Amino acid sequence: MFPANKVLLILLILAAATLDGCGTVPMGSTEEDIRAKSFAVSPEKAVIYVYRAESLGFAVPMTVGLDGREVGQTVGQTYFMWEVDPGPHEITSHAEDIVTVKLNTEPGKYYYVWQEVKIGVWMARSLLHEVDEATGRHGVTECKLGKSNM
Repeated sequence: MFPANKVLLILLILAAATLDGCGTVPMGSTEEDIRAKSFAVSPEKAVIYVYRAESLGFAVPMTVGLDGREVGQTVGQTYFMWEVDPGPHEITSHAEDIVTVKLNTEPGKYYYVWQEVKIGVWMARSLLHEVDEATGRHGVTECKLGKSNM
């Protein structure tokens, strides 16, 4: 007999094998993706990237929020990029759970947040991790830009 989380994992893998993850959420244009991956920031702004680079549960959309506002959904191999004013910002991930990470951004700097998918009881859960620049850039380059409401 399989435990419930093993059955869920098998179902998520089967769903991932039959669906195109990038087709399930609105995507940014190729030009916007190239521009976001140029990693350019104006000296008076900060840039936040939130990426979901893994394939586990990639077809399951997860809602992302920035500063209390719902800004879009990720699936596997997608990311968001926002140019923000320096100061405190809060990123949220809504799945079976709601998790947050708080950033205190500085002008001219980049911030990378990895949205990790975890197995939940009824559906996928998530974790958010602020990661270093090398890890974050690598994760972002493996993904495609999702369409953000920001």
